[in-house]
Amino acid sequence: MTTMGSTTIEIAINLVKTILVFLMMVQAVPILVWLERRGSAFIQNRFGPNRVGPLGLVQLLADAVKFLKKEDFVPEKGNRFLFYCAPVFAMIPGAIAYMAIPMSVPLVTESYTFLIQGYEINVGIVFILGISSLAAYTILMAGWGSGSKFSLMGALRASAQIISYELALGLAIVGVILLYGTFNLAEMIQSQSGSLNFQGFGYTVAANWLPNWGIFYQPIGALLFFAATFAESNRLPFDLAEGEAELVAGFHTEYGGFKMLMFFIGEYAHMMVASGLMVTFFFGGYSIWNFSPEEVHSWIMNTFSVAPFTANVLNSIIHFLSYTIKFALFLWIFIHVRWTLPRFRYDQLMDLGWKTMLPWALANSILTAAIIFIGSHFTL
Repeated sequence: MTTMGSTTIEIAINLVKTILVFLMMVQAVPILVWLERRGSAFIQNRFGPNRVGPLGLVQLLADAVKFLKKEDFVPEKGNRFLFYCAPVFAMIPGAIAYMAIPMSVPLVTESYTFLIQGYEINVGIVFILGISSLAAYTILMAGWGSGSKFSLMGALRASAQIISYELALGLAIVGVILLYGTFNLAEMIQSQSGSLNFQGFGYTVAANWLPNWGIFYQPIGALLFFAATFAESNRLPFDLAEGEAELVAGFHTEYGGFKMLMFFIGEYAHMMVASGLMVTFFFGGYSIWNFSPEEVHSWIMNTFSVAPFTANVLNSIIHFLSYTIKFALFLWIFIHVRWTLPRFRYDQLMDLGWKTMLPWALANSILTAAIIFIGSHFTL
């Protein structure tokens, strides 16, 4: 009975956390849309939404009402089942993948340890990459289900693009896996806590004023990974699947109303996954500069003289805010790049993925493996 009870409680807690994380992601989408509109307006010396509510914030509610009241349209020659399934499935991969990313230190109580993430998976990287890659199927479903040549061409472009850049993206993080020696995201974050400390070739390189983040060990991998995530998310300058000048609107040509909104949520969910992984792999996750979670907890206890449980809660909140600030910064970079760089030609996009990013990612993996092996076995 005890085992069954504990299992039931575990399932219930994970279910509640999953719902909360999903709702948080969905609620973040309107804020990101508003930020994108206002940000693009400032970049282009315009005003952006500023009439409906303060700073145009209520414009989001007006848009939601517009999406919900639009006519439910299905192309006459389309596949109704696939046409309806595609936008629903577009939301699922990004939302499920994001829930595996740790967002703060666990909240420890006397009877339970609450993980600040939807669920913990020991092979987090493999799970996230596997789930995220399913987005290609939703795009193909939308292209085929629409019964339109523009939608089909956009879907084929998108699927070829995602498959091409998945190779560079996967190889870009091989160096990270070799460096940390684990697939577990929480263990990667723990490895990046404290001050910069590199040991190899019989020497120790330390810098007390720098954090021990992965960006200092894998700068090439970080650059390649971040560039590949733009292609995986179908964001400019890699949004060839939605090339308006060539394909009307690509795979969403026949979509409108609430179904189009679900595609929007799916795209922003993949942006969130990419930003969360960048923070986790290369910028210490929820860690605060070069302070370990234990040091932050001790500082809270000594400064505020609170009970241990209260200190644990404050510690989790502070680290969640640290993660959120880094996470929001990368989301802003996604938005800024969209309104800064022009779209590639399709041949340029494929050349960049196969002839530039893939060889560089492979070379970075080989170089990292060689340095780790030589540095741990030989002394200069």
